[in-house]
Formats: sequence, structure tokens, C-alpha cells
Amino acid sequence: MIEILNDRYQLDKQLGEGGMAIVYQASDLMLERTIAVKILRKDFSKSKAFQERFKEEARAAANLTHPNIVTVHDFGFDNDRLFIVMEHVPGTDLKQIIKKSGPLPIDHASRLFIQACAGLGYAHRAGLVHCDIKPHNMLITPDHRLKVTDFGIARALASVKHDEQSQAIWGSPAYFSPEQAAGRAPSPASDVYSLGVVLFEMLTGELPFTDPSPQELALLHRYETPPSPREINPEISPELEEIIIKVLSKEPSSRYRTADQLGRIVISFTEMLDTQTQVEIPAPLPEDKDLQAILNLENKKTSKQWLTILLGLLSLIALGGLIPFWIWVYYQ
Repeated sequence: MIEILNDRYQLDKQLGEGGMAIVYQASDLMLERTIAVKILRKDFSKSKAFQERFKEEARAAANLTHPNIVTVHDFGFDNDRLFIVMEHVPGTDLKQIIKKSGPLPIDHASRLFIQACAGLGYAHRAGLVHCDIKPHNMLITPDHRLKVTDFGIARALASVKHDEQSQAIWGSPAYFSPEQAAGRAPSPASDVYSLGVVLFEMLTGELPFTDPSPQELALLHRYETPPSPREINPEISPELEEIIIKVLSKEPSSRYRTADQLGRIVISFTEMLDTQTQVEIPAPLPEDKDLQAILNLENKKTSKQWLTILLGLLSLIALGGLIPFWIWVYYQ
């Protein structure tokens, strides 16, 4: 039986399922377009206070318009379930890509990561903190565009009373910042820490901290020093490792303040990487006579150009030297 939410959104097929929601590919019957609908489980929709908080966060997320953020179109409540309507993004999430391919090439990982920083940086400038940054919430399109999703949902879930929280509501302990693990309010620097965990995983294929217990994992984030990513992947340069270690600092003030700042640092690193990896064209072999002739002709043209410039400079100098002489003649 085909299910339609609010007489408008037709659920076509299930795309994924998590601890807090189920995601469907759906059709907007009014605007006749393909969309994605995330339906929160009924356990999270019973509280009136949570419903109001969810609406507030959904409204704030709907105001974010950026090429690296999944656009929120609508939200609603139907059949005792909260749902949020988003743009449909073809492709897969970053977590699946890492699981399938392992560590990503540094240049490819850097370019995807810069896009994540761009989307989050835009949200930070708008005064929004994501609170649940992880590769599962980063969708990669076939043309390698990264889009961050699930803005607002984690913040709404954070409003649930502690004694009502389940392991699912706990969030994503593997990517939690130390201050989130301690129960303190998150900030843009908290998202930056989670981005650091994502970058660590992209480049090594592993998480900096692992433990089956969410509580123990939280303690690792708060007190344990992360391992050296270079020891796991020797292709990581000392400069890149320094960026990762700084981002994974326990104190928010020791990290980059916002995703924008982190993105600029990685962009600078990427530009340096491009410069270092530029391929030099080898000198032509003796048998490459045609190519050698072209290069000789270009060298002759260059020599003539420099000779012309030199003669022009000498003429200016000579002319400048005659000026005092003609002034003397004039006064005589």
C-alpha cells in the first residue's frame, strides 16, 4: 500500500534506516519532483516540547541555502510521526565510500573535505551548529559534490531529557567532541573537532578512538591522546598530520574556531600539494627532431624578445642622459 504524508508526499521506496529515523525517496505530488523524506521514529515524536523544538530547528535549517548543504523544503506531523522533507541527492554517503575503498587518496579527500568545511562554515556564520557531524551525514553525488545533511535534527534531539535518552539518541559517540561527551553545550569548535575525526577516517580508513561502550568512547575523546595518523598511513605529510592533531585538541580554544578557518587551512595545504606534485615535462630525446626544432625556435623568439627589451632600456638611459645637456644649452 502506497503511503502519502499530509496528502502531498508519496513514499516511493526506503533509502536507509538509522536509530532515530527512516529515510525514503518520495514524490512531491504538488510540485511533481523527487524528494527525500526522513521520518523520525514515534518514540521521538511523543513529546510536545520536542515537537516544538524540532519545528524550530527545521525552520532554521530551511533558511540554509548553500551548494554543500542539503536543502530542507518542508516539515510536518502525520500519523503521530514527525517528518522532514529535503532535496533528493543521488549518490551515496561518505561512510559507505570509506567502507568500500578504505583510505582515500589525499588530494581527493582534501577536496571533499574542503566542501564539507564550506557548507558547515556557512551554517556557522548563520549561527547554527550541526552537533552531529559524521561521514554518514555527508552525501557524495556522482560528480563528486559533497552535501552535508541533517542540520537541526541533532540539536532537537539534544533537548530530550537525559533520563529519556536511549543509545540511539546519544548521537554519534565515535565523532563526539570532548565537550559534547562531557555533556556541555556544543559550539562551532565542536563541529570542527568532529570534522577532524572525519578527516582522520578519510585518510586512514580508521577512527582515532574505538570502543563498544559509548561511555568508554566518550572518555577516550575527553582524555586520550589520538594516535598518529602518519603511523597508519605514511603518505600523510607532517604538515597535514599537524592540521589533524590540532583539530583533535581536547580544548575548543586550541582548535580552529570555525569550519571556515579550517577550510582555508586545508585549501592552503591543497595548493601547496598541487605545487609540489606538478609534473615537469622531460627534455626531448635526440630522436624527437620535430619537437626539438619547435623548442629551439621558441628559444630564439625568447632571446629576440629580451634583446628588444634591452635595447629599449639602453635608449631610455641614453635619452635621459642628454636631458641635462639640452637644459644647459637652453640657458646658455
